[in-house]
Amino acid sequence: MVTGLEGPVVAPLGGNLELSCQLFPSQDAQHMEIRWFRHHYTQPVHLYRDGKDIYGETILKYVERTELLKDAIGEGRVTLRIFNVTVDDDGPYHCVFKDSNFYEEHITEVKVTAVGLQVQIHVHPPNTKGVIVECNSGGWFPKPLMEWRDSRGEVIPAATKSHSQDEGKLFNIKMILLIRDSSSPKVTCYLQNPLTGQEQRTSVAIS
Repeated sequence: MVTGLEGPVVAPLGGNLELSCQLFPSQDAQHMEIRWFRHHYTQPVHLYRDGKDIYGETILKYVERTELLKDAIGEGRVTLRIFNVTVDDDGPYHCVFKDSNFYEEHITEVKVTAVGLQVQIHVHPPNTKGVIVECNSGGWFPKPLMEWRDSRGEVIPAATKSHSQDEGKLFNIKMILLIRDSSSPKVTCYLQNPLTGQEQRTSVAIS
């Protein structure tokens, strides 16, 4: 059988990622084919065969972005290193050991994470409905938890919440609050990455 990392592996955007897998019981894997792939067996992220790395079959977005660490291949353990993690690297990875009469695999789930840019608040001029407060932030992955809070830290229902994704699939967030009275002198736009718990918040005084 093949063992590996259990549970989701959190990978910060732009960093490097290492995924290990191990034959159990331990045995020499230098003569085996070792294949890492995402969703399709025939589209490897990295391929090792006949004692060497095979780069010609690697899918395009992983070309020159992977390295197979083989220091312990004699004991059946290898580590896939992925450089410059992107949002597209999010999801499952299959590690397969194969020879003429052997096929075993282990699946590891990767969760890519990014904490957004500075939270910006804009207070619109009052109108007959009240004061409209707008909060914007970008560069999040996955989509963050977002809410307005009053000066006591209690949640205030938002008038609207919306999001979009940029070319890099990062989330841009917009949240609007309508204040009809001045019962809360200060409001806070609060965002949190649901995977890591990392937060961004900005407050504004409402006069």
